[in-house]
Amino acid sequence: MSDRNISQMTCPIPLDDYPEVTMAHGGGGRLMNDLIDRVILKAFSNPILDTRHDGAVLATEGGKLAFATDSHVITPLFFPGGDIGTLSIYGTVNDLAMCGARPRWLSASFIIEEGFSMETLWRVVVSMAEASKKTGISIVTGDTKVVDRGKGDGIYINTAGIGIIPPGIEIAPSKIREGDAVVLSGDIGRHGIAVLAVREGIQLESGIRSDLAPLDSMVGDLLDADLNVHCMRDLTRGGLASGLNEIASMTDCSIRIEENLIPVHDEVQGACEILGFDPIYVANEGKFITILPSRYADRAVEILRDHEEGSQAAIIGYVEKSSYADVLMTSSIGSERIVDMMSGEQLPRIC
Repeated sequence: MSDRNISQMTCPIPLDDYPEVTMAHGGGGRLMNDLIDRVILKAFSNPILDTRHDGAVLATEGGKLAFATDSHVITPLFFPGGDIGTLSIYGTVNDLAMCGARPRWLSASFIIEEGFSMETLWRVVVSMAEASKKTGISIVTGDTKVVDRGKGDGIYINTAGIGIIPPGIEIAPSKIREGDAVVLSGDIGRHGIAVLAVREGIQLESGIRSDLAPLDSMVGDLLDADLNVHCMRDLTRGGLASGLNEIASMTDCSIRIEENLIPVHDEVQGACEILGFDPIYVANEGKFITILPSRYADRAVEILRDHEEGSQAAIIGYVEKSSYADVLMTSSIGSERIVDMMSGEQLPRIC
């Protein structure tokens, strides 16, 4: 496509509907996916980007690499179970892991608002250093910019990572087959509720902590066990529901799950009921789904449960052949409903 043709393209999202970007366009739901599909992919479409993976899988002469990038914006910067520094490392490490890669190198770029506390900046940087050491990924390059007071919301961090994909590993939605099992690595919703509680001053009896954690060790053990893993997806913005819908939309299958099989802490469930949230839409930062042949599902659960963050891993559903790319859920009372993507924004500035 020539530069002239690109410049003459009209915006594919009707301006009468959305003349401006809204917070919901970054919330992990339907509007964000519309923005990606109808604006970003329309302009930048290529075979690698169009796979809609957590990162780009790149073939090189020496083998395959995974390349992922993420921007981290969260309020508050420090929350029970983590902070923006740890989040920025684990977020990109987890995206690489979802491609089946061993994380190796990372860039870190900071956009800092004038007047930001130097002591707070040091705390954030130390958290990043400790998280990178824990995962074995090295921060090898970066950039720093300072913006005018009042124009940066404290600090934004962008990270980009490179990982090495071992020979024989091919993780992609296109690998999913009818009859595959859907394995969830643990309980959902803790990150979103933990951040909301601090942000809004909500007093919760148990003091819920974010599930923020690196996933590369769990994923590595799954792949080392040779379970023929077909697809993985970490469940960040938009939660379990959005993750499953994103996968289903790239296949000719539907995904059926059972509400009673989805682990949710009682405290998270209670908070969601009070606040009017559905746990399957609440953000996580240390949980993922694995889709693999059903004969390997029990072994996958055993492997995940050997890890602290995977102690509540469970098989929550199966893949079905369908002419509709739906996610269906059997409720706790036996009824069935379509699990759609969120239309709006449950909780902004969450990761």
